[in-house]
Amino acid sequence: MAEVHVLVEGYIRGAEEPGDGGRVGSTVSVVRDGDAVVVIDPGMVASREAILGPLRALGVRPDDVTDVVFSHHHPDHTLNAALFASARYHDHWATYHDDLWISRPAEGFAVSPAVTLLATPGHTEEDVTTLVETDGGIVAFTHLWWAADGPAEDPYAPDPAVLHRERARVLQRASAIVPGHGPRFTPGPDTPR
Repeated sequence: MAEVHVLVEGYIRGAEEPGDGGRVGSTVSVVRDGDAVVVIDPGMVASREAILGPLRALGVRPDDVTDVVFSHHHPDHTLNAALFASARYHDHWATYHDDLWISRPAEGFAVSPAVTLLATPGHTEEDVTTLVETDGGIVAFTHLWWAADGPAEDPYAPDPAVLHRERARVLQRASAIVPGHGPRFTPGPDTPR
């Protein structure tokens, strides 16, 4: 089973939503699964050291990272991808490595034995959720929620009905959620559906 670590708990401070002149930090995580070292959403943070310091504490060098997953292509989730020059990159429709572009659907794609992608449009039409099998259950890294409390209605969602459908699908599988801009949480009855 894989082990997961949240390197940076994301946040939105001083703004109602990203782009309003406040501080925005992406939740940045790392998953170890055998030989695979997967970084999820290496986006905007207060400094690169906010990502690199916790990685160092785990004994992980940037060149040790084998894979990077983008939940979607907003800069607040992708800005620091270049820290991991040796990695393969994964998004909603392809895997990229150096100048190689391999088209493939996200749904069911195995990044490693315990790390699988789901196509989960919601926040954007190109969103993916990363599901990780751990000893404690399945952890979902996703932007279907910004934080534990939602928002219940994502102001960027192109189709709110799709967002709610995909949330329900993830909640059927996940025992924990790592949202796009907040700390890990256990879904419960108050979790926005």
